[in-house]
Amino acid sequence: MEFTPVLRSEWLKVRTLRSLPGALLALLAVTTAFSAIAGASDAADPGFDPLFTALSGVIPGQIAAVTFGAMAVSSEFQQGALRLSLAAVPQRGRWFAAKAAVIALPALLVGLVTAFAALLVGRAGLGAAADGLGTGEQVRGVVGCGVYLMLMALFAAGIAALLRSGVATLSLLVPFILVVSFVIGDATGTVADFLPDKAGQLVLRETYEGTLGPWSGLGVTALWTAAALLAGAWSVRRRDA
Repeated sequence: MEFTPVLRSEWLKVRTLRSLPGALLALLAVTTAFSAIAGASDAADPGFDPLFTALSGVIPGQIAAVTFGAMAVSSEFQQGALRLSLAAVPQRGRWFAAKAAVIALPALLVGLVTAFAALLVGRAGLGAAADGLGTGEQVRGVVGCGVYLMLMALFAAGIAALLRSGVATLSLLVPFILVVSFVIGDATGTVADFLPDKAGQLVLRETYEGTLGPWSGLGVTALWTAAALLAGAWSVRRRDA
């Protein structure tokens, strides 16, 4: 089977599995809501960063992106669905590439819309405190945020293919993103800049310190994502369906 019909069939799965569009809707709703709340923060804080504050709803909202990626892959390991998929597409690498593509595109598009909406409501709440933000910084924040959310969805997809369980993937990643990453950051300093979430989040900041910058940090997240996808592809190719 050629790649285009494989892509089309995988896209049909994403559209028709209710939990997946629901996860993308949750990404938009949660991120926008938390950015609106963050817009009421105290701008007198010495560490105040207006761009990061406006886009800070991404921190809790990314859980929905991770859920989208994990569930899109883990659904294949329920009730023998993977056996049916591989019966139609015996080339496992081609099937996994199509699966990754139909996760990446909607995650990127919804991520861009989400970032733009979060920036608008965050700036509205900040008022004059956000007047110093330049157009270039805001464009970088929105585009970088969309790419970051896509990478986190793909990172979760690779882990889910390796672990063959959405529950196990979320049980690993959600505590790591919400708790462990912050603890490691406090304990190890700049080493935490190279964690998959911390590195990518540098693109959300107006000012930044340390070894990495906005795009190099996003590059580190991309390397983590590539490693996870390669591990997932290896698992799909080598293990029984």
